[in-house]
Amino acid sequence: MTEYRRDHTPGATWFFTLNLVDRSSDLLVEHIDPLRAAFRYAMGRHPWFIDAIVILPDHLHALCTLPANDVDYALRWRLIKTHFSRAIPRTEDISPSRARRGERGIWQRRYWEHRIRDENDFAQHADYIHNNPRKHGYVERVADWPWSSFHRYVRARLLPENWAGEQVFDVGLGERE
Repeated sequence: MTEYRRDHTPGATWFFTLNLVDRSSDLLVEHIDPLRAAFRYAMGRHPWFIDAIVILPDHLHALCTLPANDVDYALRWRLIKTHFSRAIPRTEDISPSRARRGERGIWQRRYWEHRIRDENDFAQHADYIHNNPRKHGYVERVADWPWSSFHRYVRARLLPENWAGEQVFDVGLGERE
């Protein structure tokens, strides 16, 4: 098996992108309640703070901060992906290699992670997350996408409701367009 070099900074904040195998699917928003339950399940066992998140039909982006002495974000994503996969009907095509391993054909095996370096890096990634539904053409106004922490930011008065994200930079997130 390939060994990937991963940063293991305890208590760090990370940006993640997780994709479905079928990038034309709307599985994540179609099954939003089981996805939320999967997050609650994982966070109940291994807490972390979700600083920002957006759920799109075929992928999600999240900014998450681990507890001070913790480095195991992989465990959390494994729990979320597994719990979600077990909660939804088996309708996806499964490749022979996944079938041999007893895997579902829902999530891509790998995901993108980036350790946040400073406040500016955090702000750019949070803006990227909140603007993502508009970037993909799902909505014209960021506020119109229901599955985003943008609404929490508005309630906390961190962003105005009419925020449009024009200044969002492409931060090289490893996402296939």
